Amino acid sequence: MTNPSPSNAEPARILLVEDNPGDIRLTKEAFKRGRIEIELDVVSDGVDALEFLSQEGEYADAPRPDLVLLDLNLPRMNGDEVLEELQDDPALRRIPVIVLTSSQAEEDVITSYDLRANAYLTKPVDPDAFIETVRTFEKFWFSMVRLPPEDDSA
Repeated sequence: MTNPSPSNAEPARILLVEDNPGDIRLTKEAFKRGRIEIELDVVSDGVDALEFLSQEGEYADAPRPDLVLLDLNLPRMNGDEVLEELQDDPALRRIPVIVLTSSQAEEDVITSYDLRANAYLTKPVDPDAFIETVRTFEKFWFSMVRLPPEDDSA
């Protein structure tokens, strides 16, 4: 995909993997305030994230996201396990994954990067700061970064 901009017809697609309803609401609010059109899909655990990305089960018709926002603390399969599965799958490993979590533990940062996360963001506790973090992320990843094309050979 080419980077979306206000003049492009195609919105950026993001898969948010998050089980906290408050954080989901804040993330949606932040993207509404942004300048880039975002199509946001949400799943609440790691198993659903992998099914969505692999277009399996109820997600057979799911669109391929341009980027994944991944919480680490998830039910059924945590974020580290999701990262590990993504890296083992040639069809999915090119999708950029941004860890967006409340954990500030150095061990979580190291593990996320070892598992090839593209960035690690700590969720601010303050709702306004949270929204600003998401908007800054949006601007950087969709205005400045060139995202990889979908790998059609896999």
